Amino acid sequence: MSRPLWAIFLTVLANLVGFGIVIPLLPFYATSFGATPFQVGLLFASYSACQLVAAPVLGAWSDRWGRRPVLLLSLLGTGVSFALLALARNLPMLFAARVVDGLSGGNVSTARAYIADVTPDEGRARSFGLIGAAFGIGFVLGPALGGALSRFGYAAPAWAAVGLTGVAALLAWWWLPESVRRVHAGAGGWRQLGAVLSRPQLGALLGVDFAYWATASVYQTTFALFVHRRFGLDATHTGYLLALWGSVGAAAQVGLVGPVVRRWGERRALTVGLVVAGLALLGASTTPRLPWFVASTLVAAVGAAISSPALVALISRAAASHEQGAVQGVASTVESLGRMVGPVWGNGLLGVAGEGAAFGSAAAVMILAGLAASALRPPLQATDGR
Repeated sequence: MSRPLWAIFLTVLANLVGFGIVIPLLPFYATSFGATPFQVGLLFASYSACQLVAAPVLGAWSDRWGRRPVLLLSLLGTGVSFALLALARNLPMLFAARVVDGLSGGNVSTARAYIADVTPDEGRARSFGLIGAAFGIGFVLGPALGGALSRFGYAAPAWAAVGLTGVAALLAWWWLPESVRRVHAGAGGWRQLGAVLSRPQLGALLGVDFAYWATASVYQTTFALFVHRRFGLDATHTGYLLALWGSVGAAAQVGLVGPVVRRWGERRALTVGLVVAGLALLGASTTPRLPWFVASTLVAAVGAAISSPALVALISRAAASHEQGAVQGVASTVESLGRMVGPVWGNGLLGVAGEGAAFGSAAAVMILAGLAASALRPPLQATDGR
């Protein structure tokens, strides 16, 4: 792996460990201020709503001014948001923290554009697997560390996340070279959104992308309350369980994505991954036994680990080199919309119909997204002259 890829991997990893520390604990943090399950869903959705507004602009900026300054800006915003979480004394302060993080949250989409800049087409799915592996490792180390630190109060994990985000910013400052030539990239920001979505191949891919992230966010944001209600797990044990889930996902990202994509191709890997993940999570939604729940979610983690980088690679291949930032910014907007819908859908349904209904409905949509992906045409590489 080249030094730029190592640099982007370590930068994103440090940031996501901080993210992993805080996010699994956020529902417990919010309920300590009297939040209802629906308000917990709105808390998660507020981040995605703000990212939906900001992501196209940050993507266009990264095409015009470079990936490095946008990545540094997003890391700074994330650090400030974690500090606000640590200092929170009521529910509005928690919302303010998520808003700040959402408005500056362009780190993952910018990292994807950076990888597209420095990686040839045939190696992109494997390279995008690095981002997935960073997510997986972040959700191994982060929840485990957050669970341990939660014994000292919910502010302690947030302060640890501030420190790790600072480390990520320093890594980006010292090690990450710029990957694009700064040019005037034409119309950007929200003006790119309609143009990108109107392309048949990209529009269809982004529809699957929306469904994937909406359903994934149902699980991510209801998981803590699900296992607490059904199995009586506290924040510490929830963190350990998420760490196990993340470790399996990270191992699959590193060890399986490359061989699977080479053998099946990106579209089939996407289809199989989504269907396997959906079926496994459907099983998890119905079992009353913790061992079967753990086994089902681990199978789902493998399916998601295969499908996610294949989907990102397909989207990247359909974009020209000069518009990678803009297209990834639009993809981030679509994903943010999914992450905004998912928490309200999942936590709202959990509050009125129970945890099984939240998990089961999302599993059904994930399976349908996988079947829809099987009908997609493989995208042709866009040209710089488009």
